[in-house]
Amino acid sequence: MSGQQTTRPAPFGPRGGAFAGGGAPAAKAQNFGPSARRLLGTLRTDTPRLILVLVFAVVSVTLSVIGPKLLGEGTNVVFAGFISLQVPAGVTQQQVVDQLVASGDQDQANMVAAMDFVPGAGVDFAQLARILALVLLVYVLSSVFGWLQARILNGVVQRAMHRLRLQVEEKVHRLPLSYFDGVQRGELLSRVTNDVDNIGQTMQQTLSQVVVSLLTVIGVLTMMFLISPLLAVIALVTIPLTILITVLVARRSQELFVQQWKATGVLNARVEETFSGHAIVKVFGHQREVEADFRAENDELYRAGFGAQFLSGVIMPAMMFVGNLVYVAIAVIGGLQVAAGLLSIGDVQAFIQYSRQFTQPLSQLGSMANLLQSGVASAERVFELLDEEEQTPDDDPAETPPGSASRLEFEDVSFRYVADKPLIDGLTLAARPGGTVAIVGPTGAGKTTLVNLIMRFYDVDSGRITLDGVDTRRMTRADLRARTGMVLQDTWLFAGTIRENIAYGRPEATEEEIVAAATAAYVDRFVHALPDGYDTMLDDEATNLSVGERQLVTIARAFLADPRILILDEATSSVDTRTELLIQRAMSRLREDRTAFVIAHRLSTIRDADLILVMEDGAIVEQGSHEELLAAKGAYWRLYNAQFEAPLDDEDAEVVPSVPLAPPPTTAQIVVDALAESEEALE
Repeated sequence: MSGQQTTRPAPFGPRGGAFAGGGAPAAKAQNFGPSARRLLGTLRTDTPRLILVLVFAVVSVTLSVIGPKLLGEGTNVVFAGFISLQVPAGVTQQQVVDQLVASGDQDQANMVAAMDFVPGAGVDFAQLARILALVLLVYVLSSVFGWLQARILNGVVQRAMHRLRLQVEEKVHRLPLSYFDGVQRGELLSRVTNDVDNIGQTMQQTLSQVVVSLLTVIGVLTMMFLISPLLAVIALVTIPLTILITVLVARRSQELFVQQWKATGVLNARVEETFSGHAIVKVFGHQREVEADFRAENDELYRAGFGAQFLSGVIMPAMMFVGNLVYVAIAVIGGLQVAAGLLSIGDVQAFIQYSRQFTQPLSQLGSMANLLQSGVASAERVFELLDEEEQTPDDDPAETPPGSASRLEFEDVSFRYVADKPLIDGLTLAARPGGTVAIVGPTGAGKTTLVNLIMRFYDVDSGRITLDGVDTRRMTRADLRARTGMVLQDTWLFAGTIRENIAYGRPEATEEEIVAAATAAYVDRFVHALPDGYDTMLDDEATNLSVGERQLVTIARAFLADPRILILDEATSSVDTRTELLIQRAMSRLREDRTAFVIAHRLSTIRDADLILVMEDGAIVEQGSHEELLAAKGAYWRLYNAQFEAPLDDEDAEVVPSVPLAPPPTTAQIVVDALAESEEALE
């Protein structure tokens, strides 16, 4: 099969442990760089908006970086005014400097010489007011542009996650059945929900901060070099320290974040498995084992989550410690430069603010590096799902049989799930329109596989399956499945009304058609006893209906779909005998001019089938009518006697031969009797 997965992994038991298919993550992220670039590539569609985000971020950061310098100028105005009050009016600034030099106070002389003041003038409050107004305007504009870039970026990220969810949803529908055979549902749900949500949260929290932090570092560093190259070099010491701390922490936390999300998937699979089989767990008394397994997996998630978050939390305090050391160095050396007249006190104040602005984004970048590890770990899990091999694409152009096509033929069909384990070999059969083909055989004989091949859930390895002469592989899957109706042993109903569940087979159906289908499937017999009739709401488990009633609803759904090919996989096994007989009568009407395949374990239900196929080990060992197969006394005869033979006493089991009971009455006779009883009850 070209491009089609055919390997079926070993099934999971009720205690299925680690995820065994569908791309379980390794002990550490496979490749951080390419995965991160691919994640950023999801934003490429919104490139114009990203450019606008970058422009707004540059404007916002530029304005915020100018703020400390302006405040420093205001400090110089206040300090110069204070100094001017200490100098008598009429004395020039140069005279004050000469007096200080003459008295041997060179440091104060240098400081006064670097200042700009008028002796005796005091603080220039008008200039100070203009500076403060300008600072207020700068910070307001910075906030506005920052808010705009954050708002636009939020829209970009949410649209990217919307597209990613759509990609995942579409990918799931393109995956072959073999993929789902080897995937725990909880693990798959964890990738589709938890991992995608974590990616969105990571991008939301990091992208804006990364852009702003990088721009802030560049802008602040530029201003620091303009003020004092010496102090700027001292501040640069934080960069290698930040990188070293981040690398050391990220190396370990990367593994823990991957383990955290892997453990989350395993735990979700455990919860989903346990809750869906809650009754079985109770019946067999395995609560303690289930609780022990849950505790072990929950502890694993706790250890991984605690370790990852603890290491992430180490970065910020470490960065603050480094920043405080730099702050002390700048304060001491800056004070000496002010005393030497090399810097104004306002410049030192601005530089200290810049040092804080410099270390803070570095700390944020270090912290976000670990947050990115978590997001990329989730992204790898989602990308593994998106990269899974898909089912073979439909032919283009595809062939389309006539609308009434219902003759299905197998021509020398061979298929296997595992290459060295043949399952179906050289199967040839023809099902005529309006005929019923029953498939019987022991468990594992290939009965359900035969149905899967009809529906193209799997493609054949060799040979072909035709519908009125058209190879089903030349048809689109949607066309083939639209012509096919399935009623399975395990009912599936969604949360909604009974009417909506029936109409799922054909959403455009009218109310009359829905009621007609419900009547044909005997849903109408019980639905009027419900408080809201057809508008009765069902939950996703349909617990307000009995098992048999749920099965009747699924059969009504198949009636409404009006398929050309009908597949019944033990469709009546969950209902009582009387309801089963009524359903068989309805099915006989449904099968008119249609091809029906019935998988049956109770041989009494397929006595009237036109053709009975007996399968063993993937091969048809017998075929014929009920009477012909009984007369042949072969595999079918043995199965029939196994179901209807008289019970034997244990002590006589070796000597008393099996005596077949009289065959059960025909289905038609039982139906007539049942209907007669119904009429008597109504009377």
